[in-house]
Amino acid sequence: MSDAAGTARAPVDLRRVEDLETAYRTHAGELERFALRQLRDPGAAADVVQEVFVRAWRHAERYDAGIASLRVWLFTIAKNVVVDHVRHARSRPGTPTAPADLALVVGQGGDFSDDLVTAWFLEEALTRLGDDQRSAIVETSVRGRPYAEVAAEQGVPVGTLRSRVFYGLRTLRRIMDDMGVPL
Repeated sequence: MSDAAGTARAPVDLRRVEDLETAYRTHAGELERFALRQLRDPGAAADVVQEVFVRAWRHAERYDAGIASLRVWLFTIAKNVVVDHVRHARSRPGTPTAPADLALVVGQGGDFSDDLVTAWFLEEALTRLGDDQRSAIVETSVRGRPYAEVAAEQGVPVGTLRSRVFYGLRTLRRIMDDMGVPL
């Protein structure tokens, strides 16, 4: 391969620090935007980019410029890392609700032990909701955050967030009734 000046250039070898750094400077921003569009989480997108370059470095011998460009190879790795991330996130059980958030829902007053038992039932009921509904309820109803702010954070329209809260609360009431716990 030769560059514009006509001098020969060595093929890209991601085991060399210089080539890895050049690849990172050239492609990291675009890879992060790709991951952010897929995951809608800036932290997860940054993790994806880091994992892409770790995998590229570990398997540098697999890269063949005759088959695909470095950009295409890195994006193929990124797609696989995003899929792995989504699968891993789906396989994790629901995130437990913070005790302080449960205390807000249960309310003040009444017997502490009754409130504690209700909080336990409520936490159990929240785990039976889907991730989207649980997150919408905890963020808006429990933490009292504005719908517009939460909708923007979750990357959904405000109307969608309101629907998740409405149907989530309805399901939560049904679950609590089935457990024999009045709200």
